[in-house]
Amino acid sequence: MANVKVVVPGDIIETRTEANEEPVLRLGPGLTHQNDKTSAVVAGVLHNSSDSNQWWVASNKRRYSPAEGEPVVGVVVARHGEGYRVDIGSAHDALLPLLAFEGATRRNKPNLALGSVVYARIVVANLMMEPEIECFNSHTGKSEGYGELSDGFMFKCSLGLAHQLISAKAPVLNALGSELAFEAAVGVNGRVWINAESPEKTILVANAIKNSEHLNASQCKQMVKELLGRN
Repeated sequence: MANVKVVVPGDIIETRTEANEEPVLRLGPGLTHQNDKTSAVVAGVLHNSSDSNQWWVASNKRRYSPAEGEPVVGVVVARHGEGYRVDIGSAHDALLPLLAFEGATRRNKPNLALGSVVYARIVVANLMMEPEIECFNSHTGKSEGYGELSDGFMFKCSLGLAHQLISAKAPVLNALGSELAFEAAVGVNGRVWINAESPEKTILVANAIKNSEHLNASQCKQMVKELLGRN
C-alpha cells in the first residue's frame, strides 16, 4: 500500500501512474469518476494498491456501498424465476442470476436454499440499479474460489478491517496460518467466512480476526499464541 492520505468529499484524486501503459483504473468505495476526474464522495483515508491500480477510501461508515469487481460474502434471502436475492449488507439486496456459476446451464444449475452463504463478486454497481453479483469469473468461465460456502461460520467486521484482510500481507491471517489449517473467504462488505477442522478452532480464528483490527504484526502473533495457550 502507498499514497495514504486523508480526503474529504470533493477532493480531486490524482490516479495517474508513471507507467508507459496506463493500467485499468479500479475504483472502490468512496470514489467516483466523472469528466475524466476522480474525486472523493466520503471523508476518510485514501488507499491505493499499486499492483492493481485500485483506489478506495476507508471510512467509518457502517453500510457497504457496492463497487464493480469487489468480492463480497452474502446470504441468500429469496428466490425468484431467474435467480436469487442476496443480502450483501448494502442499501439493496443484490441479484444473483441462476446461470452466474461455473458450468451452469438451464438444465444444470445450483439449487441454493434460503440462508445459504455465497462468495461472489460485484458485476453491476449503479446508483440507478440494484447491484448484481456472480459466483464465477465470467471472463474465464472458472469459479476461482467463488460459489456457495458450505459449513463454516460467517461473522461481520468493520469495512476497514475487511479491506485489511483482503491484503495478502494481512498480519492476523499470516499469524493464524502459521499455527492452524483453515479456510477463509473475505468480503469487502464487512463479512468473513471461516471454516476450520473443528467448531472450537473456527471460533478461535474468528475471535482472533475480530481482535486484530488495531494490532500490528508482532501484536497479532502474540495474540494468536495467547488464544492457543502458547505463551
